[in-house]
Amino acid sequence: MTGVEMRAATLDELPLVEELLTGAGAWLASLGSDQWQFPPRRERLLDSMGRGECFIAFRDGEPVGTLTVDEQADPEFWEAADEPEAALYVHRMAIARAVAGQAVGAQMLGWAAARAAAAGKSSLRLDAWKTNPGLHRYYLAQGFALVRTVDLPHRQSGALFEKTVDGLAAHWQGFSG
Repeated sequence: MTGVEMRAATLDELPLVEELLTGAGAWLASLGSDQWQFPPRRERLLDSMGRGECFIAFRDGEPVGTLTVDEQADPEFWEAADEPEAALYVHRMAIARAVAGQAVGAQMLGWAAARAAAAGKSSLRLDAWKTNPGLHRYYLAQGFALVRTVDLPHRQSGALFEKTVDGLAAHWQGFSG
């Protein structure tokens, strides 16, 4: 298995990013999950692409995943006491089903953690769907810790995860992007 190459998505790659996210939603639906059962929010994708914060993972030249990495801490989840500015945040991570189980997601998260470390942040954070224990186990296996679950009636997400990134920048130097 070869590693992934990460690079910022261009605006003309919007359909590709939408396809990766929609594919993940269809797979989740096939498992009986209500997660991501809506079209991707195009305006959010375009905004993150315009800021250079939406990325595509490639393996052997083929797109295999996407994620957004930014400084946007969701204020409904991350409180002032969490020091939101001390972290980078992962949003909208999706892996092509054709490469499921091949550590692509782990490589993408490793790259994002190294990006956080290189930016002088102490951690990488994300929020996950509250009712997806399999996803929670996945993030725990990737070295994240569950910070807490925020249960807001108007939000399905709210399981907050964090990974310390101190010292990771040098470890992941081989990844481009």
